[in-house]
Amino acid sequence: MKISKKQGFKAFAGMTMLATAISMTACNDDDNKSSGGQSQEESGYVSETSYSAGAIPEEASKVDVMSYNMPYSNGEIHPSSAMVIYPKTEKPSDGWRVVVWTHGTTGVGDRCAPSKMAMNENFLVTANNLLERGYVIVAPDYEGLGNQGIHPYLNLESEANSAIYAVNAFKEKYGADLQGDWMSIGQSQGGHASLGVAQFANDDENYKGAVATAPASSLGYIITNVAPDAIAYYDAINQRDTAIAIYSELLSYAAYVGVGIKAYNPSFDYKQIFNTQAYNVAVNAEGTNGDDGLCLPEMIDRYKADINNYLNQNTSATVMDYPALTADFATNTVVAEFLKNSQPGTVKLNKPIYVVQGTLDTAVPYQVTQALVNGMNALGTTPAVQFDLVTGAGHTQAIIDRNEQIMDFIEAKMPAS
Repeated sequence: MKISKKQGFKAFAGMTMLATAISMTACNDDDNKSSGGQSQEESGYVSETSYSAGAIPEEASKVDVMSYNMPYSNGEIHPSSAMVIYPKTEKPSDGWRVVVWTHGTTGVGDRCAPSKMAMNENFLVTANNLLERGYVIVAPDYEGLGNQGIHPYLNLESEANSAIYAVNAFKEKYGADLQGDWMSIGQSQGGHASLGVAQFANDDENYKGAVATAPASSLGYIITNVAPDAIAYYDAINQRDTAIAIYSELLSYAAYVGVGIKAYNPSFDYKQIFNTQAYNVAVNAEGTNGDDGLCLPEMIDRYKADINNYLNQNTSATVMDYPALTADFATNTVVAEFLKNSQPGTVKLNKPIYVVQGTLDTAVPYQVTQALVNGMNALGTTPAVQFDLVTGAGHTQAIIDRNEQIMDFIEAKMPAS
């Protein structure tokens, strides 16, 4: 489904601010492993420690950080990590069911890994409700976050593998305490990842479906077509702070894309997609080696400061005059390939999918998500993707407003006992 620039602009009009998306007994029975991903020969469970970066969810009995090996996007096997959150409820007689939480954008630096940070308040709402209903939560950090290598931001297969191999490792170690079934749920980048899990685990009989809220998609279209109109609109009606906020978050995402491509294409120089001034901020996403880059709130603040500095020095300039991305950003050969491969919903699925989207989302316009769902259904996805448009909800609010419906969907497709 093609979206017009007019439709994209309407998705932003009337909004106030760009939301900051911020996200047992051993058994080695192969029948209890989840399919998808690459060869398991060198991957699997490694070890675990107790989570210590912050308070644990109220409904959790304990939180561990599991280390496991998985194939990285460059083809090498390396360690990754995932939080495993256990409920206080009694274990079902046939074993726990697992819900994988795929997190939203945090950054690409190691300290941006969720297992190394205090848990996000919105995540705690979802986590406590899942735990209260008796599910074990596995929350992968994603490839390269908190571990060796650069995180390949918005790489669909990498995100999916991070979840699939985490579940497999958990089953490898604790399979006797697990029933085997699992689902995925995620917000923003995590919504993108949850749809990726549905694609790459489509043939897994134990995988029962996905929830995706405000899933990232069509990033190139948003950057080159939708956002410029929105930024210009807010600047024209004297809401410059809002325009700067939109631009700052968008450029932070673009910086993470540029850095993330280097994870599997080390020769890529993302300087070629940024003008010099914006590039000098973008390098903070990577830091010195991809492991010590700034996390999302800090990146946004850096871009806000630089845009304001530019406008103070160029008093007649508009926000869109800030020299940011090059004109050929989306048509750059490497970026174009990334945008193509990172797009979710391009193959027919046979799993239940529930997509939740707010009408006032300025990070992922609802028309973009509507087009994504329409495209998935046009491919013959069965059952048809369930699309829930939440009137008046922004990027991080829709998942809260539809919390009960999301829980009902998960329980209907995978009862906790």
